[in-house]
Amino acid sequence: MEIAVDAMGGDGAPDVEVQGALEAVRELGVRIRLVGKKELIEKSLNGNWNKENLAIHHCDEWVRMDEAPLKAVRKKKDASIRVAFDLVKKKQVSAVVSAGNSGATMAASVLTLGRMEGAERPAIASVFPGQKGPVVLIDVGANVDCRPKHLFQFGIMAHAFASVCLGVKDPKIGLLSIGEEGSKGNEQVRLTRQLFESSNLNFWGNVEGRDIFTGEVDIIVCDGFVGNVALKLTEGMAETFAMMLEQEMRSSVAGKAALMLGRRSLRRFSEKLDYAEYGGAPLLGVNGVGIICHGSSSPKAIKNAIKLAARYAENDTLERMAGLLVKNKGG
Repeated sequence: MEIAVDAMGGDGAPDVEVQGALEAVRELGVRIRLVGKKELIEKSLNGNWNKENLAIHHCDEWVRMDEAPLKAVRKKKDASIRVAFDLVKKKQVSAVVSAGNSGATMAASVLTLGRMEGAERPAIASVFPGQKGPVVLIDVGANVDCRPKHLFQFGIMAHAFASVCLGVKDPKIGLLSIGEEGSKGNEQVRLTRQLFESSNLNFWGNVEGRDIFTGEVDIIVCDGFVGNVALKLTEGMAETFAMMLEQEMRSSVAGKAALMLGRRSLRRFSEKLDYAEYGGAPLLGVNGVGIICHGSSSPKAIKNAIKLAARYAENDTLERMAGLLVKNKGG
């Protein structure tokens, strides 16, 4: 199993990507191909690598965070993210991991690999820590305006991903709305609900924002605008809650004692809320495997994104997803 890592993407590139790749090689036993400017990558490696399990694929260009994604990908044919997906197309690697410009990652994947049959729009899925297990939220930013059939397709793709990669048997699907009743929500939500109800998928019904973490459903479907707001809100809330809790506990002697006694439990709690535990968000609906990471990802997040990419690629996820999309093409 060989995974391509876009070494030039992300705020801390290439140092963060290199460190994450080295950790993945040591802990996961996968082979990594770092794609980017060779001299910068070698400087970050500082001689600390074995050519048997880590290679460098040189390219001169990369897409910066402030560039227009589609324009940059089309213009920069030697950009690291485009080269990485081209390696997938040539079957030289099994997947791509990138913490770079997410729009460019999506554009490069579609231009290079193409969309799956039955998937009119690829979508980004994010895994949340639910009370009863992982919860997949889709879409979290790839598509701002969606038609009901697009949301239905997102649910199908997430069903395959959750079943194969997360081990969820017959995952329950919920549709994010402003109320549980079928009459609630805008026209987009009401029409999407009808498509799910007419399918053979395990559709639970409408769910609300507070249900994201309860685990009552395994998949929550929404458009990319709503999903991205939900994603950023929960990330910000988790970080703020952790800081406020620590500040409050340090403000008194009793609190400091409790902090010392409960440090291990607090650490486990913090890990459950840390996005780095899942590493990145899979891009679903293209003919290949791509994992999109935060621009501010840590080496730990890159390592876990590589782990997710390997799990996605080594199972029959793509085949199952394609089959479900074709089966439900009339939706």
